[in-house]
Amino acid sequence: MQVKIGYSDRISDPAFSKYLKNTSRWSFIFSLILALIAIIGFYIYGETSNEMDNPQALYIGFGIAGMFLLISLYSTLSRKRSKTWDGVVVDKEIMKKSRQQSTGSGKNDYYIHYYTEYSVTIREDKSGKTHKLTAEDDDTQYNYYNIGDKVRHHGGLNSYEKYDKSNDDIIFCNACATLCDIKDDTCWRCSTPLLK
Repeated sequence: MQVKIGYSDRISDPAFSKYLKNTSRWSFIFSLILALIAIIGFYIYGETSNEMDNPQALYIGFGIAGMFLLISLYSTLSRKRSKTWDGVVVDKEIMKKSRQQSTGSGKNDYYIHYYTEYSVTIREDKSGKTHKLTAEDDDTQYNYYNIGDKVRHHGGLNSYEKYDKSNDDIIFCNACATLCDIKDDTCWRCSTPLLK
């Protein structure tokens, strides 16, 4: 398929709504499994440990299980609430940063992790609100966008599509964010159409 200038009408392909439905379903199933593990694990701990008895341990298990389910619900709702909007790349930045990283040996054992943060700032056309895309030690996304590029944020998918992809060799899948060859018609990982 030839790469055209403009936003792709392939976004209306049923594969995207199927992908979103599957993502929500698998997110819920994964959270449910974690919730059950937490409940069963804390119940067993309460029965076998000298530090905590049931029902106290079981209550903690239910609390953690509820947290997993709430995170899954929040993730699904935030995807549904996100809107489609158009914008433009207004800034790109490279910053050298550092942070403390625990070695896992003890509470005072840590080392300094140095990394490079690559960021791309996109401003919405209508509201003027800005959004920053960041990556650590990976300049792929940074190099993919240029200041002045027009982009569209696709609601639900929470991904960005460039208006002009005619000079690109790569393209990001708008469903799973996998990096693909611009010559491909579908994503090699999730099989959704590439928006080109």
